[in-house]
This record gives sequence, structure tokens and C-alpha cells, in this order.
Amino acid sequence: MARPRPGQGEGPVGGPWDAVLFDRDGTLVVDVPYNGDPARVRVMPGAREALEELRARGIAVGVVSNQSGVARGLLTRRHVYAVLRKVEESLGPFGVWAVCPHGPDDGCACRKPAPGLVFAACRRLGAAPSRTAVVGDIAADLAAARAAGAHGLLVPNAATRPEETARAPLTAPDLPTAVSLLLSNAPTPAAGRTGTARDNGGAGRHGGIA
Repeated sequence: MARPRPGQGEGPVGGPWDAVLFDRDGTLVVDVPYNGDPARVRVMPGAREALEELRARGIAVGVVSNQSGVARGLLTRRHVYAVLRKVEESLGPFGVWAVCPHGPDDGCACRKPAPGLVFAACRRLGAAPSRTAVVGDIAADLAAARAAGAHGLLVPNAATRPEETARAPLTAPDLPTAVSLLLSNAPTPAAGRTGTARDNGGAGRHGGIA
């Protein structure tokens, strides 16, 4: 269901990484629970700078986001699309959006910490999970990366639990520092599942809600 932009998703890109995937709420934008209002979107400090650095180096960028507000009846697909369009207006284009609309008890394969969103985003970008990084603010983001055979990097915020920070394999205080760390460290095989990306659904170029 994911549709890459023209020129993306046609094979691995150059540089040390094929792709860097970002969590949305609490990582790229300030977390507003179940936000369906584009006017409430506020980008995190340094987010635009970090993304532009990756784009300038030819590294694909995408978003992997749990949006259980759809399953809970607090959001509609239209709300999710409107917010993601506002995010792109603020931060520039992303090669893919992979969004899980399910609730925590739905048993889907896409909701983080399951790896489905990471697999689907990598597939659409032509990226190998082993050459993909996932940047997020909670343990579920890193667990999804690990389960997919990708690399996780935590950028903690006020909502991140101390134990999540302590257990993270790699942390950074902000997004520009996170990108600098990634660019200075070529990927090595990550722990967990490896191999080719599998399409587990839940991904879409513009919202792509399963």
C-alpha cells in the first residue's frame, strides 16, 4: 500500500545507510495525543535540519507511526492524512509514510513494537533493513527496529521512561545529533531478524492506513 515518490523506492540509495525511518509523535513533532488537527502540529527542535542533512546525502527518509486513535474512534483517516500533510509542509517530503491504525489489542503485525511498519517502509523504499535506522522516543520504536533487523536510535523526551533510555543501544539528545551519529557510523548487522524486507501491510505514501 505504500507508494514511494518518483525516484525513490527503485533500489537502495547511496551512502552508509539506505534509509532512516522516524517515529512521528514525540520524535519529529511534539506529541499531542490522538491529534487530528493540523493547526496543533509543532515540529521538534532541529527536525528540519536533521532531515535536510539526510536528504542532501541521498539517504531516503520515511515515517513509521502508530495511530491507534483510528481504532479507538478518536480519529478518522481524513484526520490522519491532514496531519501528515501538515508535517510535510513543515519538514519537507518523506519517501514513505507507514501508519498503523490498529489498537493495542488488535493483534496486527504492523503496530510497533511489531516489525511490520519497518518491513513495509523498507520494501517501498528499496532499502535493506540491515542498512536502515529507526529513530524514535520510546522502547517500542527500538523493538520494532530490532525485530526487523534494523538499527534503533533513541532520542528521549520528557515522556521517555528512564529505563527505556538506559536500555537503548544508542541515544542522542536531539535529532541533529542523532543524524550526526548515524552518518559517522556505518551500519553493521543488527541484532534480531535479518534478510529482505517483507510487506506486512500498514504502509502508505500518504497515510497508507491498512
